[in-house]
Amino acid sequence: MAHRPPILLIDAPSLYFRAYFGIPESAAKATDGSPVNAVRGFLDMLAQLIRTRRPDRMVCAMDHDWRPDWRVALLPSYKAHRVAPEGGEVVPDTLSPQVPVILEVLDAVGITAVGATGYEADDVLGTLAVTQPGPVEVVSGDRDLFQLVDDTRPVRLLYVGRGVAKLDDCDDAAVRARYGVPADRYADFAALRGDPSDGLPGVAGVGEKTAARLIERYGDIAGVLAALDDPGSAFAPGLRAKLAAARDYLAVAPKVVRVALDVPLPDLPTALPVAPADPDRLLELAAEWNLAGSARRLVDALALRN
Repeated sequence: MAHRPPILLIDAPSLYFRAYFGIPESAAKATDGSPVNAVRGFLDMLAQLIRTRRPDRMVCAMDHDWRPDWRVALLPSYKAHRVAPEGGEVVPDTLSPQVPVILEVLDAVGITAVGATGYEADDVLGTLAVTQPGPVEVVSGDRDLFQLVDDTRPVRLLYVGRGVAKLDDCDDAAVRARYGVPADRYADFAALRGDPSDGLPGVAGVGEKTAARLIERYGDIAGVLAALDDPGSAFAPGLRAKLAAARDYLAVAPKVVRVALDVPLPDLPTALPVAPADPDRLLELAAEWNLAGSARRLVDALALRN
């Protein structure tokens, strides 16, 4: 049986934020002077991924709700430090206008972009990872997505912590080597450890090594909480006190950290085209936003894939 090419599930916000901060605005401007550094960088990342991973399908997941109410209701600190004074997410003024341009270019090329009301891009990626035929490769710089790795489907995380040119191609063994826990326990591990970038306090005094040992011994946070109620469990006194003080947090944190796998999504076209779906529109956008080089590299990558 021939090996099927993967579907690439793209964490679009993760990549275009990385592009925005990785390319100086002065190096990428439209003819009217508007910065297009995020657009150019994002398109170049897609082109490189298509050239190197040779997928036959692709979907870009978007953040339609970067801080869902249901997560905030469980944990009010969730991403609270990233809320702008006027509401919404703190996003650089020169990045926000570039996101619609990215979406227009994707539409002209024929690459599906999708989000869902009440859910983050992570949740869209998680749902696609369990519903799309494998193999699946999720592309992101978000550590939370290590929880999606599943050797049986298979689902891998192409972690872009060092950039798209130096992808960390992660299976379950890689997650275990990095954190000391299997991928399907990563969410509980992360909740114990905490993550300041997401407003997750974690358990005071519990770092990665202690969190990994707790998961290894008790399986998950439910197991940790059950052990807390057992006077015979072998917690060091200081650790028992720390966990007990964080009991309310630990009761809700796993649900906050776990990626939703049941986002209601429409039927999506996932096949990558070999040529732009609307070449005339793509030419117009390339001229309007000074994107000729990036658009050409993306179109060439599509054409050379087969």
